[in-house]
Amino acid sequence: MAHTKVTINRNWYGKIPLDKTGKHVPKNLWPKRRKFSWEVRWYSSEGKRYSKSFKSRKEAENYSQSLQLAVNKGTSDKPRKITLHQFIQEHKKLMEGRVAPATLKDQIRSLNMFSGHIGSDIILENIKSQHAESYIAFRASSGVEVATANKDIRTLKGIFNIAIELRKYMPEGKNPFAKIKQKKCAEKPNRYVTPEEFKTVFLNCRSIWWKALLMMAYTSGGRRDELLNLTWADVDFNEATVQFVPKKAAGNLLAWEPKDHESRVIPIPPNTLQLLADMQVNAPEKHPYIFIAPERLKTLLALRLQGKLDPDKEIVNNLIRDLEVICRKSKIAEFTLHDLRRSCITNWAKVLPMQVVQKLAGHSNMETTRKYYLSVQNSDMQAARQIQTSLMASLTNF
Repeated sequence: MAHTKVTINRNWYGKIPLDKTGKHVPKNLWPKRRKFSWEVRWYSSEGKRYSKSFKSRKEAENYSQSLQLAVNKGTSDKPRKITLHQFIQEHKKLMEGRVAPATLKDQIRSLNMFSGHIGSDIILENIKSQHAESYIAFRASSGVEVATANKDIRTLKGIFNIAIELRKYMPEGKNPFAKIKQKKCAEKPNRYVTPEEFKTVFLNCRSIWWKALLMMAYTSGGRRDELLNLTWADVDFNEATVQFVPKKAAGNLLAWEPKDHESRVIPIPPNTLQLLADMQVNAPEKHPYIFIAPERLKTLLALRLQGKLDPDKEIVNNLIRDLEVICRKSKIAEFTLHDLRRSCITNWAKVLPMQVVQKLAGHSNMETTRKYYLSVQNSDMQAARQIQTSLMASLTNF
């Protein structure tokens, strides 16, 4: 077992001085006659001995005090040497399957851009806050939006925390992005699709596939991938619910995990249920998916068989483009499937307790629900105006 005591010793160097007779001076005279430094010595958790030299005993004592705390906590090991390039390759392998494919793709994109700016051969331990500052300044000068630069800061800060706390490649407290502040920016209001807007677009859809997809997004609050990975087995027609649950790759099923790996069951209204029932009548026999066409599924399964199925591969092609076309033809301001999800969550929040809304939305944090998914409606503005009007009317001077 490795020693846990940090020690301070003299480290002698140079030849042993000679006395007048030409003999080596006694050892008790070395401190006055021989050159030395003060050396702090300690052992890693694996029993490897480390040391660091100082000119004065005071410097050595100060260092040993802080080091002793790290030894007691088991965090005194010197960081292992790894280049930024090697770290990126390792991170990609280790995080696959542990985070959503889109999240990992975004992390690797941020790491590659950072690596391209500071150089991929730099040792991870040598990356300083100056490198982070330089990169953020570079990103800002490239014309990206403030929100995008802020996202880079959050992403890279989180990754370097992993490098420090989990993989021990950098000393504690040395995250280069730790003190880089995000720039304040005005948040864009969330796009809320009113029931009237939704009805207009819905009636202009000629395809029952699109009608069902839009209705599901607007009434279940499902994310795009959650909706596209729905199978007929996920629909309970008796209970009027759908479930967003993980699926393993087996037979004609594709592997898929919900965001944050959290399953949930959502109640759906009769209109949505009827659309699904109408689709099921004409669905191919033994075809499991509601929104993935048999031809598309055949292509995806072939790619899986060849080992070429990218986890981030688009399940349905041209989805964004086709929805934009539908909105334009309906003469309605464009919206996305995620806007329909936000609108659904806002509609829930008007009636349901916030903790219920959070659960239905599949958010691990209630603050996410509050900050990113609830929008202020005209009715809310009118109610706020009415409160102030009534208050002013109660004052005789007004």
